Amino acid sequence: MSESSGGNPGGRGRGGAASGGTGGRGGGGKRDGSQRNAQGRERNRSAQRSFTGNAPSQRTRRADPARLVAFEVLRAVAAEDAYANLVLPARIRHHGLDKRDAGFATELSYGALRSQGTYDAILARCVDRPLDQLDPAILDALRIGTHQLLAMRVPAHAALDQTVGLARAVIGAGPSALINAVLRKVTAHSLEEWLELLVSGETDETKVASVRYAHPEWIVRAMRQSLVAHGRSAAEINDLLEADNAAPVVNLVALPGLGSLDEALENGATPGELVEGSALSSGGDLGRLASVREGSTRVQDVGSQLVARAMAAVDLGPRPASGQGGGTTEEAWLDLCAGPGGKAALLGALANASGATLLANEPAPHRAKLVSQALSAVPRNVWRVRTGDGRDVGSEQPKSFDRVLVDVPCSGLGALRRRPESRWRRTPKDLADLGPLQRDLLRSAIDAVRPGGVVAYVTCSPHPAETTAVVSDVLRKRDDLELLDAGAALDSVSLTGNLGAGHESTAQLWPHIHSTDGMFLALIRKKI
Repeated sequence: MSESSGGNPGGRGRGGAASGGTGGRGGGGKRDGSQRNAQGRERNRSAQRSFTGNAPSQRTRRADPARLVAFEVLRAVAAEDAYANLVLPARIRHHGLDKRDAGFATELSYGALRSQGTYDAILARCVDRPLDQLDPAILDALRIGTHQLLAMRVPAHAALDQTVGLARAVIGAGPSALINAVLRKVTAHSLEEWLELLVSGETDETKVASVRYAHPEWIVRAMRQSLVAHGRSAAEINDLLEADNAAPVVNLVALPGLGSLDEALENGATPGELVEGSALSSGGDLGRLASVREGSTRVQDVGSQLVARAMAAVDLGPRPASGQGGGTTEEAWLDLCAGPGGKAALLGALANASGATLLANEPAPHRAKLVSQALSAVPRNVWRVRTGDGRDVGSEQPKSFDRVLVDVPCSGLGALRRRPESRWRRTPKDLADLGPLQRDLLRSAIDAVRPGGVVAYVTCSPHPAETTAVVSDVLRKRDDLELLDAGAALDSVSLTGNLGAGHESTAQLWPHIHSTDGMFLALIRKKI
């Protein structure tokens, strides 16, 4: 990923070409000599900051395509409540970015969004008015410029020229002087120097961590509470927050018995180290791989692969010979909250390999279509998709399934590195609002599983309000349920055999320990 940036030692940004360019509003244009490397970062940056001698009005009016993509992503996130991971690929395709420019745009978009809180604190010291009085488009341009200056090794003159050019192309000529002046103030210090200034005199560790690692204070407190609740030390909090800010490696999974990683490995991917049938992508457009286009190889976080495989691997013993859930030799599996279908596809392949069938349930019709698409590589006689409320399945089909995965809607606090804007959208109220739904779905899953069967309760959040509290509440009111050792179950399907994720029968994966999303797993067996 990534590519060159504007700018040359002479201080005219990517183009003397650019400086006189007439590419039009957001029109982009031909790139000149790029110095972006495969990770989207600038090479050969001089330690000495230099600036162009041109006034803002003399700078380029052309938007560098990669920066334009980043700006469009930030605008869509702010103005349309869009998700960056959905908008970004579409904008990259629209502007026809090559691999290096796509990497640059990805780093710029995700980096500016992840560090928004810290950058806003810096910008607040450089702007002569409250940030909420700025045009939102100008503020997004300033965030993009700040990330280039402080975190991407883009030469200062290039970052200024190109950001001002972007603003002139897509916002108008008026704000260019303001953006130029503010970004020049930003260059007065390195990121570390800015952080020292921002936290100087602050003794509250939560406030310091919030600024240093760009997380809202309530999330810092929630993560610290989560670490302790799952048996880890609160002293790991900075490592956890730092891991949230690292660009996640793209993981691939070959659907068992259906897919192969050969093509991915031939194209630079490396074998995964935590779970069989997985690989770490070398980046770029994965759509170029035929196996990905066919759906037999999929992008999926290793944490999701582990929890799905752990549920599928639980030894249930002999099936009942008759009665509900018995009388057949084939196991029936249920994915109660299947959308958009990643875990359903893996479960479908595992079901196919073991002679089981899968019912994938999703309440939203458009997401149910995504589930069907995700399952398209699995033989059609193995799976069905139900469109309906998962809370009704337990009463409509009681004691019908051998294995049930209930991956409930959650705050996503364990996947902040993958969803860079979500930390600024979520509020503590989300935890309270989701609790009743999570409990209802778990109750439905338990009603749907047969005696002797197992329910896997999964969240991509480590917060105890969404994990252990939900499980404890539901189990407390019943005497026909027992917790299995989820940590041991994860170990049994991992390549290392010793993930160290277990704590008091449940298991929690962590970005800073396992380099996965923060997936929680509880395995609940219904007694016979």
